[in-house]
Amino acid sequence: MRILVTGGAGFIGSHLCERLLGEGHSVLAVDNFITGARRNVAHLLANERFELSEQDINKGLAVTGGFDAVMNLASPASPVGYLDNPIETLMVGSHGIHHALEVALKNDARFLQASTSEVYGDPLEHPQRESYWGNVNCIGVRSVYDESKRFAEAMTMAYHRKYGLRTRLIRIFNTYGPRMALDDGRVVPNFVKQAVQNAPLTVYGDGLATRSFTYVSDLVEGMLRLLWSDEVNPVNIGNPREMTVTEFAEAVLVAAGSECQSKIVHVTPAADRISDDPQRRRPDITRARTILGWEPRVSLEDGLKTTLSYFRQAVV
Repeated sequence: MRILVTGGAGFIGSHLCERLLGEGHSVLAVDNFITGARRNVAHLLANERFELSEQDINKGLAVTGGFDAVMNLASPASPVGYLDNPIETLMVGSHGIHHALEVALKNDARFLQASTSEVYGDPLEHPQRESYWGNVNCIGVRSVYDESKRFAEAMTMAYHRKYGLRTRLIRIFNTYGPRMALDDGRVVPNFVKQAVQNAPLTVYGDGLATRSFTYVSDLVEGMLRLLWSDEVNPVNIGNPREMTVTEFAEAVLVAAGSECQSKIVHVTPAADRISDDPQRRRPDITRARTILGWEPRVSLEDGLKTTLSYFRQAVV
């Protein structure tokens, strides 16, 4: 099949393109490189079934030929990315997804929208089920990302209801692995980079906030199972193993091995860093297990070792 992947040079997008090519599909990856990077897909350029096109989907999608599926991953995804590009982030969740949906409609293609656990905001329900409507500050600093994704979900469902488009909604929880940006700003690259450099692992505040970490190959598996399914309503894809930020820092140190001299230090975060920051995050993956037969397979220990190996080569 021929598949369009927007945001194809991003961290997750590049792994998705790699997997699709490995299954024999042809892939057109579109990216404007605000947060994506050519190096993420450089190893794919020699493949005759892979195309890379630099485009800003907020301004339209200049693509030709037919598509069997459109997978929309275009958006900054880390606080560094979306706080530096707030207008672009809001636009990609409105104008950008509109253009991607129109391509899918024109081609009668399946459409998958990469949404996020951030639609739940700082949740009052724990763990988070897809039926939970969320607790989001619609004018907070993080709202440029949260509301962009919430609007994108609404737009996706509108196209399904009005046109019968075969749409899929995946809500992605914290994902990690090789090709994460070194300056991503999220807890995984922060800790892993610090461990590689033998620098202190900086835990902001008391470290009791929780996260659940999914290795990128598990996420891609879930994405593709959802794409080819008949499920229209949102599906959480994430790891239900919940741990505090401090516990995660300790896991990074164990994975880094005895040669790592880093220690954990607690620092007081800037006010804008913790504004609306979710204090608890854990997916309920009952629907993923029941509908898709999916659950995470890669252990945190194994995933961290692979991620550390990548960062050791990337950090100079």
